[in-house]
Amino acid sequence: MTLRWLPRIALVAVLIATSGWTAFNDDPAARLPLCRPGQPAPDSPPTEPPSLTRDACRARPTSVQHVRATPLPAGLRSPGSYSHLGATSAGPWSGVLGRIGVRDPAVRKDTLDFTAARFMARRDAGDGHTTWLEAGWAETGWSGGGRQRIYTYDTNRNSWTFFEDYKIHSGDQIWIYLESGPDSGQLANEWRAWLWWGDKWHLLASQRLPLTSSAQVEQYVEVYADAKPGSLSGEPPEVQSALASYSVPPIAFDNVQVKSAPGGQAQFWRADSVPSTTGDGSAGYCVDWATRFDTWSAGDCG
Repeated sequence: MTLRWLPRIALVAVLIATSGWTAFNDDPAARLPLCRPGQPAPDSPPTEPPSLTRDACRARPTSVQHVRATPLPAGLRSPGSYSHLGATSAGPWSGVLGRIGVRDPAVRKDTLDFTAARFMARRDAGDGHTTWLEAGWAETGWSGGGRQRIYTYDTNRNSWTFFEDYKIHSGDQIWIYLESGPDSGQLANEWRAWLWWGDKWHLLASQRLPLTSSAQVEQYVEVYADAKPGSLSGEPPEVQSALASYSVPPIAFDNVQVKSAPGGQAQFWRADSVPSTTGDGSAGYCVDWATRFDTWSAGDCG
């Protein structure tokens, strides 16, 4: 699992105006037409893998929120509570695909609370640093007006990127696909995040990251509960952490698949063929494994 912040780090989200796509030189994704999302969340599954050369488009970012790390004073710990619920592959893969249900967690307004249901490709770079790209949906306490939003996050920019043209609501289901491009033989390799919407793939992100064409992949419900600094002042850190929680209805993942090589065939993420480690619950949140690890849900226990 990957932590977006650690006990001695505080994160501040800063809204940055954006007019559209961030691309690197010679990025073929930049040649895709802009998407026209219009339709509601799709009822049907993808009909084929995504392609940069046919029947695909670029999603339009509506906000980019940069995360700035600031060391906390010595001896001070973040009072919030982090829960990672799901699975991480033990070995490297070139893609991960699946369907994620949308629910309405009780994220609290004007806090750093967030719930994210997402896939991730990641690599530990040493010295405690991790490089990654993730995509899914999230609800955040600091912006978004209590709505669930399609998002990506990458460590090139250390930013949340939201796509509010895609109107999602509790009860919807979305298909997300993370994949690598062919191995470039260089330090950085291209990784892409796609959303299936309407009847085509919409490209959410295309980033050159210090990952090879295969990397560890994750599927997680990630819950952060902010202790709302000041509201629990005077309480010991362990009490603050215990009280920093909110309700998360069960969020379902299904049809989760991994791909062993760029352009290769996908296979279901099953325990017998994809060795994995798990985050099985904490702070009142639990995981229900219907089939390890391609069908499951996570949220409030009981």
